[in-house]
Amino acid sequence: MNTIKIDSRQTRMIAHRGLSGIERENTNPAFVAAGNRSYFGIETDVHKTADGQYVIIHDETTRRVSGEAVDINVEENPYDMVSGLVLPDLDGSRVRQDIRIPLLTDYIKICKKYEKVGVLELKNRFEGEDLLKIVEIIREENYLDQVIFISFVPENCIFLREKLPEQPIQLLLAGEVAEEIRAMLSEYRLDLDIYHERVNRELVDSLHKAGVKINCWTCDNKEQAEALVDMGVDFITSNILE
Repeated sequence: MNTIKIDSRQTRMIAHRGLSGIERENTNPAFVAAGNRSYFGIETDVHKTADGQYVIIHDETTRRVSGEAVDINVEENPYDMVSGLVLPDLDGSRVRQDIRIPLLTDYIKICKKYEKVGVLELKNRFEGEDLLKIVEIIREENYLDQVIFISFVPENCIFLREKLPEQPIQLLLAGEVAEEIRAMLSEYRLDLDIYHERVNRELVDSLHKAGVKINCWTCDNKEQAEALVDMGVDFITSNILE
């Protein structure tokens, strides 16, 4: 099994939750698989455990990624409740001991090793103190200049913009780009990470004219992705396209 190649031209490809079309999402194997390929960046999601550890998982609970075998809310429990959990491979087998829920530091180290841009989604709303701790963890690896922060939560984006004036930050959006969204992008100098089916050439042209870069999530269809490339989007986030 391998990725599906597209003619991405000027568009930069981002591996969604690591190369999750081939490896279990948001695990070190998924990040390494992306690192060994031509991706510009590796996207992932971060949550905070009850004892203050920053872990890589999309959902708040382990139910889905564990194959419904274990249902632990990672934000309501300490890290040691999830650190020993071995997740199933994509075929359902549980023989690989490397498929686990990583720490944020694991993800950053892999991005750094393979020289990939980290695209870090801040799940839920974080307190300012936590956002600063996340920034410090990345700074300790000397990799902050190679990270793009993304979030559906405007407050996360705005706080980081105030603290990091030059940092790439993208507001995640599932719906239409209303005028208040455009105003927010302009005021806080944010880029946009939008559901790919919302994108058309008019939107791309108008946002580019305003100086806004466009990331599209999550496109796994070759023809749709190449149409986005033709429109001139800056990034495409995908589980399998490369």
